[in-house]
Amino acid sequence: MAMLSTSAWVLHDLGLAAGFGGPLFGKLALHRAVQDIHSEEERGQVLHDAWSSYNVVTAASLGVAALTWFIGRAAISGRSIDEETRGLVLAKDILLGAAVLTGAANILSGQELGRQAPEGAVPVASGEEPSARTPEKARGLMRFLGVMGPVNLACTAGVIGITAVLAMKSGQSTKWSIISRLLP
Repeated sequence: MAMLSTSAWVLHDLGLAAGFGGPLFGKLALHRAVQDIHSEEERGQVLHDAWSSYNVVTAASLGVAALTWFIGRAAISGRSIDEETRGLVLAKDILLGAAVLTGAANILSGQELGRQAPEGAVPVASGEEPSARTPEKARGLMRFLGVMGPVNLACTAGVIGITAVLAMKSGQSTKWSIISRLLP
């Protein structure tokens, strides 16, 4: 059981890391870097290709993080932990659910954005800014992604933070240490 729990914990943490790191890189580096590409259509195509490739990683990583958490979570009852820990577990439930939902919304919206031009070559000024030639529907999708991307990052960061606090709490309480072995 300890080996299975450790494996689940590792997969959970790797899933959170990939689900946070890729979008953070996109927001801080990729979106700015494409400004160096002269053609607005090429910018859009590069962004589409990059996000289309990473969306598989995002979906799998957040899916694995959620799956490992909720399987482990089903093995404990709320009565077996103290009130503070229960609050943290519930907060993690909510944030992880929100991270998965906003991640899915971003993936689907990004796919729809890519369908607004052949080969995803929607003309853009940068990764976040439409150009004067960006079609109206694509502008709306970019605005949506401009809001939901940071929301997803915030939710995922919250899950990572709560996971660290729960891990620290497991070292402070013998009872929680035993129970937390079921959770990633």
